[in-house]
Amino acid sequence: MTQALFLEGTEKVLEIGTGSGYQTAILCRMSREVVTVERLDSLSRAAQARLAALAIRNVRFRIGDGTLGAPDDAPFDRVIVTAAAPDVPEPLFTQMREGGIMVIPIGGRWEQDLVSVRKEEGIPRKEYLGGCRFVPLLGAHGFSE
Repeated sequence: MTQALFLEGTEKVLEIGTGSGYQTAILCRMSREVVTVERLDSLSRAAQARLAALAIRNVRFRIGDGTLGAPDDAPFDRVIVTAAAPDVPEPLFTQMREGGIMVIPIGGRWEQDLVSVRKEEGIPRKEYLGGCRFVPLLGAHGFSE
């Protein structure tokens, strides 16, 4: 997923699904800034502590519905979604800059395709990268609990 973002080091990245913070740490080393959204407060706090211990400072943590993104921090050059959605969540696509890239698993709860979505003239251009299986993205623009 990280490779498909084509990071050069100058990008502002939105990560949906902080989890343990492992991917967040990688993204912070490969981009200018990361905003990461986690729905579970306990996971976010644990990840914050881990990244602070590593002296990683180019990250902002948000807690909430990841399908809504982080509109106050937008626009983003890249978006990475680490949970499967039925389709591209509109708020996440809207928060991308023109020319931006989103990598997201799209499909049902049990099987998905990993998809790279480029924003070209305001239109999503999808490239399928292969089959995958992720946990469901829960929220207003994802799966219901």
